[in-house]
Amino acid sequence: MDAVGACLPGASWQRCRTHYLRNLLTTVPKNAQPWVATLVRTIFDQDTEQTVRAQHAWVLDALEAKYPAACRHLDQAREDLLAFAAFPSEVWRQVWSNNPQERLNKEIRRRTDVVGIFPDRAAIIRLVGAVLAEQTDEWSEVRRYIGMNILAKARLRVINGDTQAPNVLPETLTA
Repeated sequence: MDAVGACLPGASWQRCRTHYLRNLLTTVPKNAQPWVATLVRTIFDQDTEQTVRAQHAWVLDALEAKYPAACRHLDQAREDLLAFAAFPSEVWRQVWSNNPQERLNKEIRRRTDVVGIFPDRAAIIRLVGAVLAEQTDEWSEVRRYIGMNILAKARLRVINGDTQAPNVLPETLTA
């Protein structure tokens, strides 16, 4: 996270909701986990940033009496968990998930498992570099994870949670 902030000042950090939920559920008893998971998922079922934040507050209130540790955990993760809401709702699904990264890691693992033992460090770096180059070509030419029309809508970014400033990216992006 520190590297993102150092290289991209003003960038927000979105935690993967699936991985966060796994972490949160360790703070409640096993028999309460389905209820807490359902409650937290209601945050992501909202349509606007205001309703997302209101639902988050409501979930905190619901958890406070019975599961204070879960309430604290959820409250501390508020900005990291709700960063998606600052974007247009069309891209929320892409922003709150890290599925492309998971698929890429799986492909790297699959390719390295085929080779088994590498003769030296440079060999594994070449293989992983080739996989990453293939993926870059696919993402830039064949299919985009987030379309250019959606990115154009997301040109405003949120600074300090409430101030909007224009993005300094060029008007058109080319592949």
